[in-house]
Amino acid sequence: MYPNLNAELARKGWNKKILANKINKRYATLIDKLNGKTDITYHECLAIKAALETDLSVETLFYTH
Repeated sequence: MYPNLNAELARKGWNKKILANKINKRYATLIDKLNGKTDITYHECLAIKAALETDLSVETLFYTH
C-alpha cells in the first residue's frame, strides 16, 4: 500500500516485523495499519520515519497510488 515505505524497508534490509519492534507496536497491529484495516496516525507515521532515519518527507514516505 505504501511503495516508498516498502522501498525504504528494503534499503535498510528490514522487514515489517523489524519495523514493528523498532516502533514498539505489535506486528499484527502494524500490518493492519499499513493495509488500511485501521487508521495510521500522524504520530505513528513520524515514529516510522524516525526509525527508518530517512530524509523522505512523511508525505512521500506514505504516498499511495
